[in-house]
Amino acid sequence: MSRFEPSTIESKWQTAWEQAGTFTATRDPAKDKYYVLEMFPYPSGRIHMGHVRNYTMGDVIARYKMSCGFSVLHPMGWDAFGMPAENAAMERGGHPKDWTYGNIADMRDQMKPLGLSIDWSREFATCDPEYYGQQQAMFIDMLHAGLVYRKNAIVNWDPVDMTVLANEQVEDGRGWRSGALVERRELTQWFFKISDFSEELLSALDGLDNWPEKVKLMQRNWIGKSRGLEFAFGTVDAPEGFDRIEVYTTRPDTLMGASFVGISPDHPLAKQLESHDDKVAAFCAECRKGGTTEEAIETAEKLGYDTGIKVRHPFDTSWELPVYIANFILMDYGTGAIFGCPAHDQRDFEFATKYDLPITPVFEPTDGASGLTEAFVPLKSETVRYVRGFAGEQVQTGEAGVNSAIDFCEENGVGHGVTKFRLRDWGLSRQRYWGCPIPVVHCEDCGVVPEKKENLPVELPYDNGNEPIDFAVPGNPLDRHPTWRDCACPSCGKPAKRETDTMDTFVDSSWYYARFTAPRAETPTNAEDAEYWMNVDQYIGGIEHAILHLLYSRFFARAMQITGHLPKKAVEPFDALFTQGMVTHEIYLTRDENGRPVYHLPETILEYTSNVDGKKKAVLKLGVTRANMDPKTVSADVLTEASRQGLFDGYEVETIPSAKMSKSKKNVVDPVNIIQAFGADTARWFVLSDSPPERDVEWTASGAEAAYKHLGRVWRVAGDIATQEGAGKGDEELTRTVHKAIHDVTMGIESFGFNAAVAKLYGLANAIQKSKAGADARRDAMKVLAQLMSPMTPHLSEEIWSMLGGEGLVIDAPWPKADPKMLVEDTVTLPIQINGKRKAEISVAKDLPKEEVEKLALANDAVVKALAGGQPKKLIVVPGRIINVVI
Repeated sequence: MSRFEPSTIESKWQTAWEQAGTFTATRDPAKDKYYVLEMFPYPSGRIHMGHVRNYTMGDVIARYKMSCGFSVLHPMGWDAFGMPAENAAMERGGHPKDWTYGNIADMRDQMKPLGLSIDWSREFATCDPEYYGQQQAMFIDMLHAGLVYRKNAIVNWDPVDMTVLANEQVEDGRGWRSGALVERRELTQWFFKISDFSEELLSALDGLDNWPEKVKLMQRNWIGKSRGLEFAFGTVDAPEGFDRIEVYTTRPDTLMGASFVGISPDHPLAKQLESHDDKVAAFCAECRKGGTTEEAIETAEKLGYDTGIKVRHPFDTSWELPVYIANFILMDYGTGAIFGCPAHDQRDFEFATKYDLPITPVFEPTDGASGLTEAFVPLKSETVRYVRGFAGEQVQTGEAGVNSAIDFCEENGVGHGVTKFRLRDWGLSRQRYWGCPIPVVHCEDCGVVPEKKENLPVELPYDNGNEPIDFAVPGNPLDRHPTWRDCACPSCGKPAKRETDTMDTFVDSSWYYARFTAPRAETPTNAEDAEYWMNVDQYIGGIEHAILHLLYSRFFARAMQITGHLPKKAVEPFDALFTQGMVTHEIYLTRDENGRPVYHLPETILEYTSNVDGKKKAVLKLGVTRANMDPKTVSADVLTEASRQGLFDGYEVETIPSAKMSKSKKNVVDPVNIIQAFGADTARWFVLSDSPPERDVEWTASGAEAAYKHLGRVWRVAGDIATQEGAGKGDEELTRTVHKAIHDVTMGIESFGFNAAVAKLYGLANAIQKSKAGADARRDAMKVLAQLMSPMTPHLSEEIWSMLGGEGLVIDAPWPKADPKMLVEDTVTLPIQINGKRKAEISVAKDLPKEEVEKLALANDAVVKALAGGQPKKLIVVPGRIINVVI
């Protein structure tokens, strides 16, 4: 038969699918629908094997559901706004739009050879004006619904790039691009009122049965529900208007151990003080240079400024506490003020130790005093001995102790119990060009006015040669564009100014799943399409998006339902969620003359086993150079091997164990090269077969070659069967094996056990190859194998299906069903051990009496030969498991 040539086969069947419109999603009321979606990619310019694994998983589900008769929606788009494109324009010249669309074209060209069952007619990028215009329309709807507002807020400010940074863009207190020390600055910002949904977003997690528990836990922690006490300290010698300092605490049970009161540098009292005191102003300014992330605050040195003001303890007015301005307190949680209990909070302990403040225990361990070397922080519910409680002996900390303390305080007129959430409103303003413009106008007469919908989209200005944008200049290009900012007020028609802030890119990715249901609609969604296609039945993506992206998407679904853009059933948009592992690879490096690492791509490396010491070696291939390498440092056995084969420069490289693929470390494997060498089906088969999909998988060249060889073997067996004629023996046994495989593979796909399903397919392929069954039985078995492999290796499966006379396309053939009768084991195979060593096996009826099994065992050739005419010392039959013969 002809040679197995993936490039020819794969091109052929991709053309056939395209011509047949196989993957065009159709709203068909006569069919159940299935919506499978992978988190869409950022167009960086190159795909990697992580992309291949992610989209192959979704493709397996989509193809399987199509074969099961569902109307399937499996779309693709691009999360295309964001700083990388603007950075590229700053560093290389050009325009973010050109860079982004060029990358999209490149990545689309890299993805299509994978044969993914994607409806490319629904493709869009979030930087398409048609997309972000509808986003602007929703913003206006949400503004009218009271879900968006504007206020002053403390933000991370990069003084070099002159832009607000998200918390994740602050690295070690510095801007991730400029490297400048980040400052805390108060700016007027736009916010989504996500905090109004805190309780609903939290409680709804209990109903997400098909989400990973770890993801739900991460979201619960981020939302952060807590019950505490809100009360006030009366002040002594405070400025006028500040006779009270409001405090919220989740640990009212430690109130009797209070040592100081701390306020944020942005607290109204601190601002009042700094306006009249240069020293206070200087301290607050220093505090604002720090980042606003929890990590930055926790790891920074704790600094305080004694204001000279004191407060009275609510249970003892003669007990006065100093008031400090502290750099570790933020205004956006609680009241911007705390009381410190150093004996039972490590941060407070460090602060009190530094400023020589009292450390007064409220409780101690029951097994003795805790000492004062560190704070004693008991477990959630730990028995302790109270030494300074509210009302004598209390025996529990944790929730019981907190509730008891709240009750006591309320009974004595000190504050009231309050439930608060850690979740803050979503600040969406970004001082950038490459993002969705916020569709409002600032008018001197009318104030802030939303743009009219008929004027949408408010498009970003593009360099048309007359009004070029210089992205190398720091700051927001929209602020300095000569004409874009100027406009007419939508309300009064007078000259006005556009809002120059653009939206956080999390907004773009928080509703794209809904837009895919009707990507060309002239409104954000189409009611009939959204009703049919929503919810997403299976969502697939990385664990790194477990908090913000998923939380924001859940909020957006609620906001879209409130504003009439989604049906009520879609309030939770993702019915099932799967978080896949990474694809990893070894890192190869040499070192320059200064000892700094020089990384090398896997395709420049050849691994082999040394003929000197038998160890695994890795060397650079011929023509690959390494700066300033001293050949004297190369071991003799490597030079010997290099000289013998004549293939290498001879430079030995260091090998670092597998890590996440990273462009900076050059341990990336280019899928295009793999497809050219082995075919798309090989790449797909390998990433599905090597480990459970939720775990990391290590890409190895040997693994890819083994996968390629196996698929070639399946191809050859199919070719042999296509020409086979006549009867054989073991038809029923083969048929039974086929039905077991149908059952097991189906269960594997349904449960995301792709590696287990692949293992069963290996077994079925081996059984078919070894079977002596007749031509018809083997042909039928191979056709079923083609169907079962189709979600994983669609091109090869189509070719085999066609080769064996299958009707139409295999993707259109109904998914095979296992006959329950064929799954019942009528026989059992029992191994025979002779003197503890396995020598043979026999198949017997499952219900065969023990005496009959003994007779068959004694008649077995291996046993007869071993006995040599004698009798066994012992003959032990373990029913259904094993036969032991002792001679």
